[in-house]
Amino acid sequence: MTNTPPFVEKAETLFAYSQKLRRDFHRHPELGFREYRTAEVVTRELRSLGLEVSTGIAETGVVAVIEGARPGRVVMLRFDMDALPIDEQTGAEYASQNPGVMHACGHDGHMAIGLTVARLLQEYRDAIHGTVKLVFQPAEEGLGGAERMVAEQVLENPKVDYCLGLHLWNEKPLGWAAVVPGAFMAGADFFTVRILGKGGHGGLPETTIDPIVAAAQIVMALQTIVSRNIAPLESAVVSVTQMAAGSAYNVIPNLAELRGTIRTFLPEVRDVVVARLEQIVRSISQGMNCEAEIEIQRLTWPVVNHPRIAEIVQEVMLNLLPEYRNERNYRSMVSEDMAVFLNAVPGCFFFIGSGNPEKGLTASHHHPEFDFDEQVLPKSAAILAAAAIELGKAEL
Repeated sequence: MTNTPPFVEKAETLFAYSQKLRRDFHRHPELGFREYRTAEVVTRELRSLGLEVSTGIAETGVVAVIEGARPGRVVMLRFDMDALPIDEQTGAEYASQNPGVMHACGHDGHMAIGLTVARLLQEYRDAIHGTVKLVFQPAEEGLGGAERMVAEQVLENPKVDYCLGLHLWNEKPLGWAAVVPGAFMAGADFFTVRILGKGGHGGLPETTIDPIVAAAQIVMALQTIVSRNIAPLESAVVSVTQMAAGSAYNVIPNLAELRGTIRTFLPEVRDVVVARLEQIVRSISQGMNCEAEIEIQRLTWPVVNHPRIAEIVQEVMLNLLPEYRNERNYRSMVSEDMAVFLNAVPGCFFFIGSGNPEKGLTASHHHPEFDFDEQVLPKSAAILAAAAIELGKAEL
């Protein structure tokens, strides 16, 4: 990796720009497929660099293309834009001005990183082999933004060869990273279970078929799937996260509803979990004289990184930031729709530590007190810019 542009130093000189953008996005969060102001800011910044920009992709998505001076591959860099329906409790001077909406996952930082990368690569475009495609994606938070973008041909014109993305990770401090070959983040499913019984008076339970009792037994039995049906060296999660039934203290309802999530890395493990969930729900319901309806919806596939591309990203990172520690075997049961792009083209998605206990910045993602150390912005931008150049030259 010779003649790499001085991306770390240059990104540090752009820190005020990155920070200003991040805080502006944070003050004005928008939910998935409604990122209208956000997209306007992203478009304005990209066009100010003289880039070719396409807008309105999957409602609010924005795409810009940087043509390199040398022949090479088409490398896509992806940055998500949406916020979450959370009331912010950080007390920061740049806190959300939109009640009930908050950037509680770090997507505001991702966009600031992406726009900083655009500046870095445009300034050093003579070092680029091929083409870099900057994709600002709406609706990552479980709404299918990546699928919409792929359906609307974001991987074409020009056709993408490799893809990269990163996620700020508050579970770990600055100076930490997880660039992991192979399976990295879990695939996610949502499930809904409806238990149909026969309602009646709470004081006359013998005249009813109580769906709440059946639902309670199902919740407990589902906890045995991972502990008794999945090998200890494999990974899976089954979590019941919602339970709804009844509307009065003295009425046994007709219906109880359970909702939750399944997380797995391997298709064969997912098959076992789904089969056992359906079997447990139907067997207990039948044993309690209830009927069961089951819906399972695939949210996203596992994030699986191409081993050689992950190796290139790791080499780039340690070359630029030798003080960083890469946890190569790290895995997370959190899901990410970057998996949609990685299923279509080889690439790498990785974590960069953004927490800082000394500053009190340790709240987890999706928490109302979530905030991160902004010193991570220039370092992340430098890594992505340098990795894009290296991948443009790569033959896998």
